Amino acid sequence: MSFRPLHDRVVVKRLDSEEKTKGGIIIPDTAKEKPQEGEIIAVGPGARDDKGNVTPLDVKAGDKILFGKWSGTEIKIDGVDLLIMKESDILGVVA
Repeated sequence: MSFRPLHDRVVVKRLDSEEKTKGGIIIPDTAKEKPQEGEIIAVGPGARDDKGNVTPLDVKAGDKILFGKWSGTEIKIDGVDLLIMKESDILGVVA
């Protein structure tokens, strides 16, 4: 992928959700909600403060994250569905 996000934005690939419930019921694609967990593919250099200094991001490529249901902008790069979002839209890093 030849895409570099700017400022405090990150590129995220959604992680697939479970296709079965704990009880073993298979969930069809039409009934699934979009996953709110993803993996960071690329990060921008960071946001600038009032003095012009760059503040680096707390996340890095490869981190697994949780984000809000309506966070980010959906894009398609090289046939892959991705999200671009600001670091502030990330709820947390999954350890």
